[in-house]
Amino acid sequence: MIESLLVANRGEIARRVIRTAKRLGVRAIAVYSEADAGLPFVAEADEAVSIGPANPAASYRNTEAILAVAKATGAQAVHPGYGFLSENADFARTVEANGLIWVGPSADAITAMGDKINARNLMAAAGVPVAPGTTDPAATVEAAIEAATTIGYPVMVKAAAGGGGMGMGVAADEAVLRTEYDKVRAFAERMFGDGSVLIERYFPRVRHIEVQILGLADGRVVALGERECSVQRRNQKLLEESPSPAVSPELRERLLTAAVRAGEAVGYRNAGTVECLFDPGSGEFFFLEMNTRLQVEHPVTEFVYGLDLVEEQLRVAAGLPPTFDPDALAPRGHAIELRINAEDPKRFLPGPGAITAWSEPSGEGVRVDSGYTAGTTVTPFYDSLMAKLIVYADDRAAAIERARAAVAGFEIAGPKCNLPFFAELLENDEFISGDYDTGIVTRMR
Repeated sequence: MIESLLVANRGEIARRVIRTAKRLGVRAIAVYSEADAGLPFVAEADEAVSIGPANPAASYRNTEAILAVAKATGAQAVHPGYGFLSENADFARTVEANGLIWVGPSADAITAMGDKINARNLMAAAGVPVAPGTTDPAATVEAAIEAATTIGYPVMVKAAAGGGGMGMGVAADEAVLRTEYDKVRAFAERMFGDGSVLIERYFPRVRHIEVQILGLADGRVVALGERECSVQRRNQKLLEESPSPAVSPELRERLLTAAVRAGEAVGYRNAGTVECLFDPGSGEFFFLEMNTRLQVEHPVTEFVYGLDLVEEQLRVAAGLPPTFDPDALAPRGHAIELRINAEDPKRFLPGPGAITAWSEPSGEGVRVDSGYTAGTTVTPFYDSLMAKLIVYADDRAAAIERARAAVAGFEIAGPKCNLPFFAELLENDEFISGDYDTGIVTRMR
């Protein structure tokens, strides 16, 4: 096993990785910005080093500063968490070039799946279903219009280098397409340094379902079930559950087979997620993208499979076999994760601030992965995620009931908080039925 691990991230995911590292006897090293000096992950690490001011470019995305800390502290490996540098192929290459172990997939796999158009083409060649769309970037708005005419309106206009629900627009006709194309292209150039645009069929009523994969040290790729991620605002997830209430045993087999095929197509190692769109009307699913890192929602998979995915990541990176038998995977029960954000529960606008009270729910089947405590401050410099509330029970109905009680027992005061939204969602008839899609939050508002 790896002996020392630098966690190149912050907040709840840094704290989460540190927890597993310490359980395994791995020395955990944290890096933190000046704005995060008082957060729990800094205190809980075996060693913590400041790497700069609040601006992520000067701290959590500062490759030179992170590697300098790794060298100074004698770190053996680097875990990137999610966000920041986690899907940066150049960073992965640089980590390994400096003699460190990268806890993630190869830089080549990150590169292959980082461009949505390239990823679509790779998946199509591997026999994974992809939605109708362009096989090359739409270099001009005229090319986008020509593609949309062939595909059929409405279409999704997407930044080829985008991710996390950013850099997307929907066009129902040519006039809107002209506007959205310019908007997405400008956003992509500004945010990702790449203005390439993809045109893809848009499905008005669709579910967002993903499959957790793990590329093992021996070269095998295994699928650890699916997660339902259709409760979203601005194309970003708010609640995830596993298993999906929309997935039949036959569909599950097809989804998991396609996800394994996707991982094998790029020689995938370590943890990753194959995201798909599922059309309940036709029963078809289509490859959306692959996230070449650990997902925010990984705890629901941990609950239903009884695993610690961070431990499995470390074992793969160290060249060790998994803790489980890949030929005897058996999910049990139902898990739900709620993303507790510092945001207005009605309009979902960020609302940072000092936390004056923080009391987490506990008990059987209740887990809280948090980045904050009372007396700390949610600053405007980073994502608004404060904590993840995860519940587990024997079935979906019992998990929903447990989630209701946990939400009611979670006290946060100071910053704005979306707990009232979840209290409303968990009583919503459409959600309770399990027959919902990515438009559920819009219909609630």
